[in-house]
Amino acid sequence: MPMDSSQQAKSLLAPIRTAMRDFDSEPVRAALRCAISSDARICMPHPLGILQGPDALYDEVYAPLFFAFPDLEKRDYIVISGVSDHQQWVGCAGCYMGTFTNHWLDIPSTGHIAQMRFHEFYRIENNKVVEVQALWDIPEVMMQADAWPMAPSLGKEWNVPAPATQDALRTEPYCGPQSEQSLQHVLNMLTAMVRYPSQGGPEVMELEKYWHPRFNWYGPAGIGSGRGIAGFRRWHQIPFLNAMPDRGQHDDQVNFHFFADGNYVAVTGWPNMMQTISDDGWMGIAPTNTTINLKSLDFWRLENNLIRENWVLVDLLDVYRQVGVDVFSRLKEFNKARTGFDPETGVSLQQLPARE
Repeated sequence: MPMDSSQQAKSLLAPIRTAMRDFDSEPVRAALRCAISSDARICMPHPLGILQGPDALYDEVYAPLFFAFPDLEKRDYIVISGVSDHQQWVGCAGCYMGTFTNHWLDIPSTGHIAQMRFHEFYRIENNKVVEVQALWDIPEVMMQADAWPMAPSLGKEWNVPAPATQDALRTEPYCGPQSEQSLQHVLNMLTAMVRYPSQGGPEVMELEKYWHPRFNWYGPAGIGSGRGIAGFRRWHQIPFLNAMPDRGQHDDQVNFHFFADGNYVAVTGWPNMMQTISDDGWMGIAPTNTTINLKSLDFWRLENNLIRENWVLVDLLDVYRQVGVDVFSRLKEFNKARTGFDPETGVSLQQLPARE
């Protein structure tokens, strides 16, 4: 049976995923060059920035990470694909892991195993990746190095799990009816969510209609995770909306792409949210009336027509940058007392090897 477009898109990325399981420079570089267009737009989280093409992605992003984690491996637990606005997307989630041997982004190495969650989205045209939108949970690495320089999380920081059903590495033919039903459920949930607070109290969101009573919300490091409606609201939604009540009112100024694959739904966009920090309560950020852009790349898993799990990554380091807080400058202040860093600047004394 010939592969459908969803299967073809996922198969294009399979060599990259295989090469990164046991990371080595030449196989990874070759796999990136094979799958990614030379002029592809590569959107990475702050401070990694926006790059062009597979060679820049390897030299400026993966080579330093590989130097820091010499036994680096990448583990996917979600690989889904779908179409949004006539564009084919593949969404992947999982973690990079290895022994944190050398300092990275001036985060002090620990000599211990460490992991970093990722959400990575690939837009495909003519069997080539032409755009990447990726978030890496860099604050998670800072926390594992005991070097998170910002406010503590309200939610629980822990090892976020893979889907409970272990069925998200999807290789079967695309199921249109189920995917459409899953996507519509999430879109309806989000439509109901933005009714609050402008149209009434929390009841207007109808959370029980869309969310499983035992759902898990897996937020980024810096926010943390919560369980059930109470955990979601206490540790994320209430402080988030208290600080930015205009959430969802600027959709004409951002872009987002929703797609579904069976019982999984994803959204990506660069940026895909815009709102104003007009009040106190979120991550210790002062209410400066600053309008910020957010890159929030998410996955939902549905079970019995309710959302049971939700994986969320947000470029929090870029949020701090937009309100005038340089997280890395604060990190360097921490590092001044650590071995391997310049005691005056807090900058790592380690040097990357010369590029190949």
